[in-house]
Amino acid sequence: MYVGIIGTGEYEPETYKDAYEVGQLLAKRGAIIVCGGLGGVMEAACKGVSEVGGISIAFLPGLDKSEANPYVTYPLPTGLGEMRNLLIVRASEALIAIGGGFGTLSEIGFALKTGKKVVLLKSWECKDRERRFAASVIYARNPYEAVEKIFTK
Repeated sequence: MYVGIIGTGEYEPETYKDAYEVGQLLAKRGAIIVCGGLGGVMEAACKGVSEVGGISIAFLPGLDKSEANPYVTYPLPTGLGEMRNLLIVRASEALIAIGGGFGTLSEIGFALKTGKKVVLLKSWECKDRERRFAASVIYARNPYEAVEKIFTK
């Protein structure tokens, strides 16, 4: 299963710890991680994946593979900047958002619009006036719960 990990590119101790644990737990379950490949949540998740022998794929905003964090297994330069967010969503079967800013919000929006399951861990609160996406948005309290919810139908 390809699982997108989305969240802030800034280092925040709590979200870094959560993303690291999510990465490890997903890799132990055989999931392949898809992310943006830079710092913060993306680096932490890739580090967790790497330390248990898992695989991570990163859609980078620029054209240089070397901009990827050191834990990415397969860096894919796109030259698309923030537009790569849609590639991350499209390549993922489900996504976990950990913290995050407006870039993360755009990925959540793309995921919901394309019918992907989204688990939110200390991230945005998503309310839908028409209640069309209510079943697609799932809230988790901790990394373990977030990963369990990814694999629950």
